[in-house]
Amino acid sequence: MGSIVTIAKNSLAGTEQPSTVRAPEIEKGVGCDFDSYLLVPDTTLDERIAAAKTKLGKDVVILGHHYQRDEVVKFADFRGDSLKLSQQAAQADGEYIVFCGVHFMAESADILRRDQQIVVLPDLNAGCSMADMADIGQVEACWSELGTVVDIRKTVPVTYMNSTAAIKSFTGENGGAVCTSSNAAAVVKWAFARGEKILFLPDEHLGRNTGYRMGIPLDEMVVWDPFRELGGNTAEALRRAKIILWKGYCSVHQRFTPEHVARVRKEYPGIRVIVHPECRFEVAQAADEIGSTEGILKAIQAAPAGSEWAVGTEIHLVNRMGKELKDRKVISLDPSVCVCTTMFRITPQHLLWALENLGAGKIVNQISVDERTRHFAKAALDRMLELG
Repeated sequence: MGSIVTIAKNSLAGTEQPSTVRAPEIEKGVGCDFDSYLLVPDTTLDERIAAAKTKLGKDVVILGHHYQRDEVVKFADFRGDSLKLSQQAAQADGEYIVFCGVHFMAESADILRRDQQIVVLPDLNAGCSMADMADIGQVEACWSELGTVVDIRKTVPVTYMNSTAAIKSFTGENGGAVCTSSNAAAVVKWAFARGEKILFLPDEHLGRNTGYRMGIPLDEMVVWDPFRELGGNTAEALRRAKIILWKGYCSVHQRFTPEHVARVRKEYPGIRVIVHPECRFEVAQAADEIGSTEGILKAIQAAPAGSEWAVGTEIHLVNRMGKELKDRKVISLDPSVCVCTTMFRITPQHLLWALENLGAGKIVNQISVDERTRHFAKAALDRMLELG
């Protein structure tokens, strides 16, 4: 379980290479290492991306997460959150799934893909700080330690979609399920029907906000710090807890504070504040509404013309809503803005490089989850999907 579960494959033959190895050059410059694409004039990028996409036709499906930059997401065949995109890709005709998102999203697409589909991440450095906060070795050690003070057979792991394939696999193997920010309450309810406690991975804020809204007192939720003995808790606190929250968070949503909510209400009397459940508990409590990425989008789309919204989520989605919903005022809750820096790593040059290589018959940056990990990770995802 503690081994690396994804690899980068840089050839049609599937030769495994370290992710730092660049694709070898092939004729006419296509397939050159990525550095050569940094010299491509910005004025030609759109034309070349469109041409590369046209050449591949139905063989490729491009996925663009809501947080992706505009100059990349405009080429996406599907736009949405990570689970929705993975499901759409698996249902599409494309042999190649080019995921303009981050690493765990590409892993999820590989878990749900059909046979013969291949997943490509344009930049292998596009990771997720939250997902990286739950290392599989630390989680396995936590599970073992918990077993010394509680009945581990009555503890159910629940992991957020924003987690590595290894964590999803751990969850599936130990009888748990994946959740999204929109169905977390339903999955938590499902888990409590099967056990007395939940180990919630890897975002403590989503777990706390979900549990509290379901009526679980704050003092019955504890945080597990993987760098401290028993996660920094007493044995009695762990026995009393209903939800054990992994100490992890989203670097974007962690930025929002109650002071941001107070400021925007003062500057814009009557404005509605809507925030993502990955925000801190105090921010969620101060907001008018809490919603997943899709939930925020739908809430503002359904709002009447002339309504005003301050949104606590990633700035690219906020700005895009402001441009597309011109009869509503949509601003960021944080005036300093908050970019998902790892998502931002994928540039038009990365997308062009990936597409032109595919068009030349060369696969770069393939994300491939090993079969054992994929099996148990899919079991955890299927349990969630069965809830509807």
